[in-house]
Amino acid sequence: MNSGDCKYIWQASDWPNWRYDLAALAVPLAEVSRAQGVLMGRLTDVGMALRDQASLAALTEDVVKTSEIEGETLNVESVRSSIARRLGVDIGALAAVDRHVEGVVEMVLDASVNCHAPLSRERLFGWHAALFPTGYSGLAKINVGAWRDDASGSMQVVSGPIGRQRVHFEAPPANRLEAEAHRFIDWVNDAPHEPPLIKAGLAHLWFVTLHPFDDGNGRIARAMGDLLLARADGSPQRFYSLSAQIQRERNAYYDILERTQKQSMDVTVWLAWFLDALHRAVDQAQHTLDAVLSKARFWQRWALISLNARQVKLLNRLLDGFEGKLTSSKWAAIAKCSPDTALRDISDLLTRGVLRKTDAGGRSTSYELNNPARPDQ
Repeated sequence: MNSGDCKYIWQASDWPNWRYDLAALAVPLAEVSRAQGVLMGRLTDVGMALRDQASLAALTEDVVKTSEIEGETLNVESVRSSIARRLGVDIGALAAVDRHVEGVVEMVLDASVNCHAPLSRERLFGWHAALFPTGYSGLAKINVGAWRDDASGSMQVVSGPIGRQRVHFEAPPANRLEAEAHRFIDWVNDAPHEPPLIKAGLAHLWFVTLHPFDDGNGRIARAMGDLLLARADGSPQRFYSLSAQIQRERNAYYDILERTQKQSMDVTVWLAWFLDALHRAVDQAQHTLDAVLSKARFWQRWALISLNARQVKLLNRLLDGFEGKLTSSKWAAIAKCSPDTALRDISDLLTRGVLRKTDAGGRSTSYELNNPARPDQ
């Protein structure tokens, strides 16, 4: 807040009595619900195996993007393998997984798969400990699995170079956290008095405003939102990623968050943004489903072709969205084989019509998927 002695919403006399104009949110609520219904209708028709693949794709994107928002880049194949193993989804050979990837996956899956389990202080501490298995955030030692203590000063969200930093937000003091967290947890576990999607938006805002941990607050806030979205959907299986949408709109997200945290307890504008972003996330999931179905059709088309493990691996990489151009040297590096072996693999697929050379010129020949109506038998 900018008037009187209040600067942030948690300093307001009516904190945390959230207010919003439900009439103003009626249209975006209806539009999100309709988009979710259309998506679920398509998923109902594709069968369980493809639904599992669509869910795997959404969860992989969620884990990767929630970390990317915080400036951390996770290996996509490791994330996908970790989720597939935990959910029992067959994706062939599994990639190696490090403990940091495992920790983020554990948190995201617990929030969604166990969405109906009560939230607790211990559960939040477990999520936090999973995110920081070494007890460090970068080179800084932090309190893990415990509320922050503000020993080194107030918790602030800042940007800019040292000496010219801008404070975007200051969180409530640590001595308030136990009571504040208890009130938040009780509210999450209570039967909703507001539309479920509204509750998901409020939970995200409320938690990130408390900022109760030394680090990881944004990721846990997004997991909290996912937990309540899963409850709202009535299904622990996820098919869209709000975290990925927030990453795509990162600047707008930080802007609306900062403005909301400095205004009154009327958070209608925040909820409108949240619902609109959620709508775009659900629309984006339609493209993810298209890719899953396209991949399934590809493998059905080439089901009678005998391929080696290297060829299957690289074709799947292309189907999952290969960044850049596939050259023989990249093939050799990814498949961990010699350049000669890579060329033999590629030549075989060119002959069969599975791959084709790209039209683009350049110093290195590159290749892409070819999708003829019928494969050579």
